[in-house]
Amino acid sequence: MVKDKYFIYPKDVSAFGFDWGKLSLTVAPEVNGASRFSGGVVELPSGEGHSRHNHPGAEEIIFVISGEGEQMVEDETGNPITRKVASGCTIYVPESRFHSTKNTGGGPMLLFVVYSPAGPELALRDLPDFRLLPPGSLRRRIHFLGGRQ
Repeated sequence: MVKDKYFIYPKDVSAFGFDWGKLSLTVAPEVNGASRFSGGVVELPSGEGHSRHNHPGAEEIIFVISGEGEQMVEDETGNPITRKVASGCTIYVPESRFHSTKNTGGGPMLLFVVYSPAGPELALRDLPDFRLLPPGSLRRRIHFLGGRQ
């Protein structure tokens, strides 16, 4: 667990690194004892994104902090619904629904994601390009996210 379990910056936790970007879990059972949900900051470099996937048994909320991209969420019959998204947009992904995100902007795209119940993000450790990154490994400093930089 982190030193201050109530106030956590992405730079203070280890991150899940992938070829397409990274996820810094700032809320999770192993980070601060949260039991009903987990979440954190996703950073997608320009032109990158994560492919179509789902989280069996879990819902997800995606909030676009900055940047712009394309978000796909399948409807209840499995048809992909794709929309352009940008800073301030909230995306709801129903339980077990397939979805994908791609950064179509010129700079990094930052998202805050929440999973309920906690745990589906741990399956990301099984992906072939997974690597655990040490705390403080955000590619760029983000003043409003990083706090005391």
